[in-house]
Amino acid sequence: MLITNNNKYPFFDLSEIVVDHDLPFKPYQPLKPVKAGNYVPGFKLYNDYSYWQQFFNGAETHGPISLRHLLNKPLVVAFYSHHWREKGNTLLKQLNNLQHEIKASGGNLLIISDERTEELEAKAWENSFTLNFYHDEQKDIARAFRVFSDDAPIWDRFSGIDVNVPLLATYVIDPSKQVIYSHVDLDFLGTFSGKDIVSTVYESALIANSRKSA
Repeated sequence: MLITNNNKYPFFDLSEIVVDHDLPFKPYQPLKPVKAGNYVPGFKLYNDYSYWQQFFNGAETHGPISLRHLLNKPLVVAFYSHHWREKGNTLLKQLNNLQHEIKASGGNLLIISDERTEELEAKAWENSFTLNFYHDEQKDIARAFRVFSDDAPIWDRFSGIDVNVPLLATYVIDPSKQVIYSHVDLDFLGTFSGKDIVSTVYESALIANSRKSA
């Protein structure tokens, strides 16, 4: 018996399709982190103590925050989230090992965390961290550096992470908020070069000091 295309497949009425107009459409926009040479005018810090958490040799300290002192020198800005697990731990340890050299070279160091957790206190104590954290829970600073976006969730790029968090990124910015060094770990290929961080801070501090004395 001859089977034609007319009766081979069941009839389908396009009018039966139900369109859900409430379903939001969010186009994927890949992250484009700022890089050396860019300015970050959206980089703003607040004195409110609730944003800050400071550790000295593992113990949490509570002292006044001087934004003027922090921002009038080259500033190493590192983004961190506990959701990065061991990768994040490695970053903190490397920064802790460098913090004395950064200060001796004329700079400051600040870690931008996406949330305040009790786990951080335990980690600081266990590793004797001497680090300053600024909790950017609304991701305002992460957005200013373009290492976080609602339209480019991290779980689309990295397996094992089911929360949208900022990229692991480390920068050096000068007092004018210009990026003079950038390292963004997009492929888990390794952390930044400590030697490059320290030399960048030193050179920037020399330039800043020469301008002040001119």
